[in-house]
Amino acid sequence: MTEDLHQLAAEAEATLHAAKDSAALEAWRVRYFGRKGVLSDVMARLSTISREERPAYGKAANEFRQTLDAAFAARQEVLRQAELAEALAAEGVDVTLPGRPVSLGRMHPSHRTLREIYAIFAEMGFQVYDAPDVETDENNFQLLNMPPGHPARDMWDTFYTTTPGVILRTHTSPGQIRVMRQYCPEPIRVILPGMCYRYEQVTARSEMMFHQVEALAVGHNITMADLKGVVISFARKMYGEGRKVRFRCSHFPFTEPSAEVDMDCIICGGQGCRVCKYTGWLEIMGCGMVHPVVLRNGGYDPDVYSGFAFGMGVERPAMLKYRINDIRYFFANDARFLEQFV
Repeated sequence: MTEDLHQLAAEAEATLHAAKDSAALEAWRVRYFGRKGVLSDVMARLSTISREERPAYGKAANEFRQTLDAAFAARQEVLRQAELAEALAAEGVDVTLPGRPVSLGRMHPSHRTLREIYAIFAEMGFQVYDAPDVETDENNFQLLNMPPGHPARDMWDTFYTTTPGVILRTHTSPGQIRVMRQYCPEPIRVILPGMCYRYEQVTARSEMMFHQVEALAVGHNITMADLKGVVISFARKMYGEGRKVRFRCSHFPFTEPSAEVDMDCIICGGQGCRVCKYTGWLEIMGCGMVHPVVLRNGGYDPDVYSGFAFGMGVERPAMLKYRINDIRYFFANDARFLEQFV
């Protein structure tokens, strides 16, 4: 019986060498290794032969299987290499053809808007100051006149970390404390751009992360008139000459007095539409004179120094400027959206 297996192995190898492509190789595999193939029949004979002959037959059956396994793997690699060589020959590179152009990306509208903001404030003498995204509760709230338990903290849905007192900043205002403590007692005129994070529901008008730009000016004899002049000048440089700007009384714990700034709606020209909720005005930022407590926490004597601050988003101004109707597009990572901004 073992001689039959040797003969069967020789026949299998001869048939295998005759396989010229993957289809023939697969047919061979099914014939010999399939559920009802030759190898299954060989192994099934173990139960039909005598106990004395079984060890020798079992050894020969295992050798038969190993021989077929090795032969199949070798032939499979030979055919794979042959098919690869054939494909390369058929699809060879024609070096005389012009190369494929490299696709160029587009600047993200958020960064495009940030660059415009940088340029406008640079003309007014403001420097860019970078502050970290991960902040302390002390800088983000306490030193900005919001001690623990202060109701104003409810305005921000904060991301807390596993380290006590360490959070993701909810606004760029904690950068005010950092820059004041770094430059005190020198006058300051800076903008503080960066990402902010709030645990909010994502809608067409709000995201859980967004860019913001804070502006801070501290010095002698700075008044609300200086704040209004800078804000109006910015709005007209950013959105076009002739823009109407109004200031509404508001409240922020870190400024006093505080105001909201509105601009006549770009979409409808102040006539009223769905974007401006038929008021003719769009809110563009919050602002105010730096609170004496915040000045003192930054190292400045509020009896000697004064200052103003304001903060605004970046995505929403970009939405106005480029007529984008959903803030979620900014972070969807969709090339079709980015390709529109040349």
